[in-house]
Amino acid sequence: MEPVIKINSGASKWDIRQQVWDYIEENNLANFPRPVHNRIPNFKGAFTACARVSELQEFTQTAEVKVDPDKPLEGARLAVLQAQKTLLVPTPRLRTGLFNKITPPQGASKEQLRVCSSSQGVKDFSVPVDLNAKVKVDLLVIGSVAVSEKGFRIGKGEGYADLEHGMMVSMGAVNESTVVVTVVHDCQIVDIPEELIGSHDLTVDYILTPTRVIKTNCPLPKPQGIIWTKLDTEKLEKIPILKTLRDLEEQAGKDVTLGAVPAAAESDLQIGQPKKQTRRRARQNVQQDAARESKQEKGPEGEQKARQRPARVRKESRGDGRGGNEGEDERGKGKSGRNMREKGPEEGGSEVPSQRKLPLSVTTVYLGGIPAGLRVSELKTALREREVAPLRLTWQGAQHRAFLDYSDPQAADQALESLQGLSLNGHSLQAELARSQPGGKRSGQPSRRSRPSTAIKSKTAPPGTKDDTTENTEQ
Repeated sequence: MEPVIKINSGASKWDIRQQVWDYIEENNLANFPRPVHNRIPNFKGAFTACARVSELQEFTQTAEVKVDPDKPLEGARLAVLQAQKTLLVPTPRLRTGLFNKITPPQGASKEQLRVCSSSQGVKDFSVPVDLNAKVKVDLLVIGSVAVSEKGFRIGKGEGYADLEHGMMVSMGAVNESTVVVTVVHDCQIVDIPEELIGSHDLTVDYILTPTRVIKTNCPLPKPQGIIWTKLDTEKLEKIPILKTLRDLEEQAGKDVTLGAVPAAAESDLQIGQPKKQTRRRARQNVQQDAARESKQEKGPEGEQKARQRPARVRKESRGDGRGGNEGEDERGKGKSGRNMREKGPEEGGSEVPSQRKLPLSVTTVYLGGIPAGLRVSELKTALREREVAPLRLTWQGAQHRAFLDYSDPQAADQALESLQGLSLNGHSLQAELARSQPGGKRSGQPSRRSRPSTAIKSKTAPPGTKDDTTENTEQ
């Protein structure tokens, strides 16, 4: 079957990702969360494709299955639970371990199993699996941005699937014969040049789509463990379990020398979003705003407007490393209006920073009760873990609140549902539709619950309190 998306000669991994993301968006082939850029796309027909996993002979012979936590793989997680097999899901960003075991309630109904297979269910019904536990994973189900019929796979660029596989090899949970399955839309099957696939890249044995099952007979071997030279000390600090695995491999006499990877040229395997260049434009915008305010202060009316206008500081949003979430919508824009970037760091390219324009009408979600001392990066991480991806995040940490802008009320309602029960640093956050927001009127519906108006004058934070200034951060 001829690929729908034609890959240009000499295309990089990021070029291929952008082509796939743009095609899915332009043809409206995805469900929430949108846009799909910098995500594993939740394509339409994902449940149909996931259901095909139970048709595989290898699936019927398995006892333990690991399925990634991406939204489009929800149907695969449900199929595993319905077949009464052990379901393992990687822990978010590998912070506390390698994976969790999903344990549904005793005698769970089909609807309860469906809840357990959702992102919220993964949080509520999971039990951490100890590194010393004797785990034997028979089948892996992973997400992809693009894949070829030969089994070459491209993820979203953070390298978690590759690293998770290496870690499972290290602890003896998988080997070269463990079957790897990916689930994608038909349009995501493209011709990927073999030279783009590195020694750390995980290949796949089966591709499931809404219309077919493809056995790849991939000619390349799977990675035989963690490639330590692809990692550095910063990654070990972010993922403590790596330190333990490194100590174990060192005791076994293996070479665990870390690589000295430049911060500006991180490889595809490295965890976290690629580093961004500092934008001078943000500083210029602040200077221009200050100049305009100075002119307005000359007259009584101008002085009043200047006092009423909140201080606004534009800041480049940085990713903290899955997703996806996930810091996941922080690329530059292309001519199609989607987030775009040139060659990624793994290909030696540089970011093309630009600011995304908001639609004329947005629906805003108010997030209150933010505890003192919480950093905006911590909130972003929590949002990515709950698959909440606003068009823009306006951070007002000093006032213990933030605002999330969405393109339509439906997207805002979905975000509200995902944010229910969110707690950070021991404080429960309040999420509801906002009435208003500093900087202009919003089209969101009025809140169903009474609360003070959000149009409160911003206070300038003292020097050094970076996260307490009012920030508009594009997600």
